[in-house]
Amino acid sequence: MTLMNRLNDLLDATTTPLGVSAHCDLPCGVYDPAQARIEAQSVKGCMEKYNASSDADFKVRATFIKEERCELVKHHLWVLWTDYFKPEHLQAHPDLHEVFWKATKLAGDSKKTTDVAVGTQLLDSIAQIDTIFWATKK
Repeated sequence: MTLMNRLNDLLDATTTPLGVSAHCDLPCGVYDPAQARIEAQSVKGCMEKYNASSDADFKVRATFIKEERCELVKHHLWVLWTDYFKPEHLQAHPDLHEVFWKATKLAGDSKKTTDVAVGTQLLDSIAQIDTIFWATKK
């Protein structure tokens, strides 16, 4: 076996070296909606601080940080949606795609506003994902 063939075998996602297998990219324990929730809490916090301030420079910084955190929320949600959740989860939770779509849309909407209510809706949608996630871990 050539070195290139051996490397291809090691990198082939369909093989299970050392007998390791998992329903997701890595054995469970690496995925958790908490990452998205923490970033969404920062989004809402930035909105609150923005609204409470009259300092224009502070508002610019708060907006920049809020928008960064919104992108991180979307990233963490997408990783869960695409890498953790599998067809059997969708069968058990038929609204899964809709829930994720709404949550990622709310993360995008949060970039465009300083309305704390939108930040609260984002956190609520992540809580819904959290409930589904932990139901799949049982």
